[in-house]
Amino acid sequence: MTLHALKHLLSITAALLAITAHAAPDLAAPDAADAAAAGKLTLIDIRTPPEWKETGIAKGARRVNMLHPQGATGFVEQLLGEVKGDKNAPIALICRTGNRTTQVQRYLQSVGFTQVYNVKEGMAGSGAGPGWLKRGLPVETCTTQC
Repeated sequence: MTLHALKHLLSITAALLAITAHAAPDLAAPDAADAAAAGKLTLIDIRTPPEWKETGIAKGARRVNMLHPQGATGFVEQLLGEVKGDKNAPIALICRTGNRTTQVQRYLQSVGFTQVYNVKEGMAGSGAGPGWLKRGLPVETCTTQC
């Protein structure tokens, strides 16, 4: 291997390590349920009101619609209200399959939230796991103010 090739390989390795070091943390649904029940984090359901009505909400989750009527600013303000203004408070995001939470997790980190976890399997399940509902984790019905 030439010196140039070795330097290139080391550069790529350093970049991959940096990405890994800043990788967004994921939580399995049972771990999120346990942590929320123990008061170790705030579980945030970012789905829409019709989705909340359709499946119910993970027990103890706070509802913060990612499609907030006041846009991203309103979403962040409502989320800050749920964590008493503390961007360092641990939160776990859940949606239907983990796709939206992945995007919102990155956004929240970009605006200063430091402990944002992703329940990547979501409520309905995904490649990351069977999901909150199929695992039989506790759900609360949402019939009013959803």
